[in-house]
Amino acid sequence: MKSPPVPSPLVALAAELAPRPGYNATLLPGIRILRSETILEDVPVLYRPGAVFVLQGAKQGFLNGEVYRYDADHYLAVSVPVPFRMASQASLEQPLLAIYFDFDLHLAAEIVTALEGQVHHDERARARSLVSSRMVTSIADVLQRLLQALRHPQELAILGQGLLRELHYRVLVGPQGGSLMAALRRNKTTDRIVQSLTLIRERYNEGLSVPELAATAGMSVPSYHAGFKLLTGNTPIQYIKALRLHEARLMVARRQGSMAVIAAEVGYASPAQFSRDFKRHFHRSPREEARWMREHLGEPA
Repeated sequence: MKSPPVPSPLVALAAELAPRPGYNATLLPGIRILRSETILEDVPVLYRPGAVFVLQGAKQGFLNGEVYRYDADHYLAVSVPVPFRMASQASLEQPLLAIYFDFDLHLAAEIVTALEGQVHHDERARARSLVSSRMVTSIADVLQRLLQALRHPQELAILGQGLLRELHYRVLVGPQGGSLMAALRRNKTTDRIVQSLTLIRERYNEGLSVPELAATAGMSVPSYHAGFKLLTGNTPIQYIKALRLHEARLMVARRQGSMAVIAAEVGYASPAQFSRDFKRHFHRSPREEARWMREHLGEPA
């Protein structure tokens, strides 16, 4: 009988820190570790700015006709919150283990400013919301030191913030880091779109219109629409609908009210329309999706 493969040090550390299926919190608020034993297909996701490092198993993201790999050889970096579809490979014998790392946007902006004018970055790089990059030794090294520190509270208290700062830096100067830096550096158009995303996040449950968003951004409707689609892979209306549904998904999973109350809370005038849109997006009813989330992702924070 063939022996199972010996896990790498990174995989062994992650498995120890993530004993339960779903998201496992760590002693650092910006770091979570996902453990999954199930093959998943066509799952809608909305990631916060940051990076996902898959140490065992594999994931693929699908957005606007492009495929983004994140597996043991690649990681996914996210510059702005963007809804996309995801598939993953895992098994009981070799569960998927992935580190979810949230950017501190103030720290990231500080590093980008410090790197301005560096010759090894292409100032013409196009800003992108999602970037799949090949894993490099420098990032694997800081991840291993970070996971080791997470096992020892005293070590983490002394080294944790420095390790997080280094991880921000390594991602921003890594392969295709120029596209991330372009989004964080924000040229005139990108900055207006990113500010518009912030406005949408604050007022997603209101009756926002594309002309209103374009006017607030100081752009014509065609220019706003084109810039929005280029950065996020979604039209403004698609983005707002996805954000409403993802917020509702969390509220349902947290048992924050009846379907009618939650529908109204995220901006739907009709509970029936909300239920139809929800099932079309997630392929399950709200209550079915809440059960699925608890089974596969754990109790939502």
